[in-house]
Amino acid sequence: MAVDFGSVVGLGFAIIILIAIFKGARVVPQRTACVVERLGKYSRTLDAGFHVLVPFLDNIISRHSLKEQVVDVPSQMCITRDNIAIEIDGVLFLQVLDPMKATYGVTNYFAAAAQLAQTTLRSEIGKMDLDRTFEERDSINANIVDALDKACEPWGVKVMRYEISNINPPQSVKDALEKQMRAERERRAQVAMSEGDRESRINVAEGHKQESIKQSEAIKIRQINEAEGKAREIELLAQATAQGISLIAAAINAPGGREAVSLRIAEQYVNEFGKLAKEGNTLIIPSNLSDIGGTVAGLSTMLSKLQPGSSNSSN
Repeated sequence: MAVDFGSVVGLGFAIIILIAIFKGARVVPQRTACVVERLGKYSRTLDAGFHVLVPFLDNIISRHSLKEQVVDVPSQMCITRDNIAIEIDGVLFLQVLDPMKATYGVTNYFAAAAQLAQTTLRSEIGKMDLDRTFEERDSINANIVDALDKACEPWGVKVMRYEISNINPPQSVKDALEKQMRAERERRAQVAMSEGDRESRINVAEGHKQESIKQSEAIKIRQINEAEGKAREIELLAQATAQGISLIAAAINAPGGREAVSLRIAEQYVNEFGKLAKEGNTLIIPSNLSDIGGTVAGLSTMLSKLQPGSSNSSN
């Protein structure tokens, strides 16, 4: 059986073409970039999609993810400014922006970024005391990101952020910090108690003050009311006395008033003289005791002189 040499050659070329197409066809996934070299020299960067390479000439030498990637920064011992050794580890977040620079700029940008983060962290920790390392984590993270971003720019890598995971001081420092925190809590408790006692004393004093003010105002109002009552009483007594005197004067001027007054005076004279004789052993006897009628007449004459319209009062 004769073999057709031309058919064999054609079949061979067909197989070679199929192999070339198979080797040259490339599908790049989303958020992935491939760096292509042609004859050992950078040719182009393949983005997401379908691409055809020249067989035996083009070669993909590196594949980079354009997603944000996480790099664990190993723990290390750092010395603070007050000579305290602490163990710190962290997490670094970075993203490839230029696949060509990431391929030719550095051998392994993951390891390079982690090493640079460690050295920068040691430098930042050495600038501050132990207490500040717990308080200024945000400041430390920001300074490390700034330093790494500038260093990684030639590599085509963008440092997104850096976070300190743990800060582990020595056990002796932990014990000292625990004692310090316990003392601080006790101090705050004492301050709170003293402030509460002060507020209580202030409230009590304020209550006494308000009580004194209210009592003084009550006394003032009572005195004012008593004074007004006494004034009203005096006024009413004066009015009553004036009215009584007016009535007596009217009664005296009425017909028979003088005789009634004389009789009343005589009765009062006799009654009062009798009382005087009963109250003491010593008795003062007037010289004109026998002339009671003359005494009463003299008082009547005096009353007549005081009457309005009399001749003596007119003079």
